[in-house]
Amino acid sequence: LRFGNLQFGTATVLAMIHDTFLAIAAIGLAHLAVQYIPPLANALLLVPFRLNLTLVAAILTIMSYSMIDTIVVFDRIRENRGKFGHLDRQVINDSINQTFSRTLLTAGTTIVTVTVMYIVGGAGIHGFTFVLLFGILVGTYSSIAIASPLLLLSRKSTGTTRPTPTTKPSAGQLQRA
Repeated sequence: LRFGNLQFGTATVLAMIHDTFLAIAAIGLAHLAVQYIPPLANALLLVPFRLNLTLVAAILTIMSYSMIDTIVVFDRIRENRGKFGHLDRQVINDSINQTFSRTLLTAGTTIVTVTVMYIVGGAGIHGFTFVLLFGILVGTYSSIAIASPLLLLSRKSTGTTRPTPTTKPSAGQLQRA
């Protein structure tokens, strides 16, 4: 609804579902690691996480983090599409490059904070911070590498390409203009 386009909304929801499933899978894999690979589990401070209200809150937090991060990238894509009148690989690539530093800074500072909480935090937030740490990594990745390319799947080929900034029009093109 935010973009007025089903294409953007569908890509956002699919990326969010991807992140949610991977976060739930990480909980299961942590449980298996504790059971079958104790040295690895001890090194990563893993415990057999049980699905409780704290983990449900973490999964809901991951869903919102993923959606907001995707919306930031999609908003830039929408702005650039408005400038050039069409959506293609170059518009998406430029938009990702323009938001990349913001995305990495946001994810990086959050990951540092959550990592400290995971290492020194108590047992009450250990599961929450584990899911949050994993989910932020996956959510940042999916906003750039999953949600944005999904926009290209349903686009209609217009056959037009955007001129690059270094391309100069020929004399014939100037006369016709």
